[in-house]
Amino acid sequence: MPSTKREQAYRIYLEFLETAESKRRWSIFNDVPWEKQDASKATDEVGDRVEIFCTEELYVPDYSSRGLDLSRSMFGMAWFQTCWAFEESRHGLVFREYLIRSGLRSPAEFEALETAIFSARWELPFQTVRQMTCYGALQEGATFTAYNLQRNKARDAGDDVLEAIFFHIARDEAAHAGFYRSMLQLELGDDREETIADLAYVLSRFKMPGDGLIPNYRSRLSNSGAGISPRSFLVRVVWPLFTTLEISREEMKSAMKKHAPATVSNERAEISV
Repeated sequence: MPSTKREQAYRIYLEFLETAESKRRWSIFNDVPWEKQDASKATDEVGDRVEIFCTEELYVPDYSSRGLDLSRSMFGMAWFQTCWAFEESRHGLVFREYLIRSGLRSPAEFEALETAIFSARWELPFQTVRQMTCYGALQEGATFTAYNLQRNKARDAGDDVLEAIFFHIARDEAAHAGFYRSMLQLELGDDREETIADLAYVLSRFKMPGDGLIPNYRSRLSNSGAGISPRSFLVRVVWPLFTTLEISREEMKSAMKKHAPATVSNERAEISV
């Protein structure tokens, strides 16, 4: 990476960190109104939704270690990975605390869940920093959309504790997506054609981290109401990303024809542009 580009990446991270430190830091212990926990709100359906989110978040040792291995030579990106890992670790912990404190899961049940989680490993779905930056922009945008939807559900159900949890973690996910968008803008300025090609390649193969790792992942998302539809992914994540990056649909259609394999059958890829 050229020194000027490396310096730009560092500045993007520094801005991200400054905002996080001054405006976005929150505490599992002090900023979640645990005293308002209401057992009547803790339904089995809520437990199923929170458990699958928790399961996906608890793979953070794999996400962070593999991300650091890939980006260790790029100071801004590598340090973002360390900060990201800390913030994501709180997400898994706060979900865990909600499940235990609400009585939806016992400590023994959670120990069994953790054993199952750590018996499998998540691997990088793409092999270059730029491709993983594309993936991060899409994945964090999808996660923010899902968590924001859950915050609204918790508010409508009168669950003050879960509403606060989803408020804080959704804000984190939005910030993470913003960092990746800024890095993609930097990549576009450096090599627009190849960056759009990578985005097309990643989009055609996109799936969430838990897909293929967590048993019955898609059906569990659908049955519990935890996921978002392909249409929501398109409208709330993909198209706004194109707009922010100033990528026209014509550019993306052309790149998809060149770089998305004809064998791809992912429904999101088929409707993505």
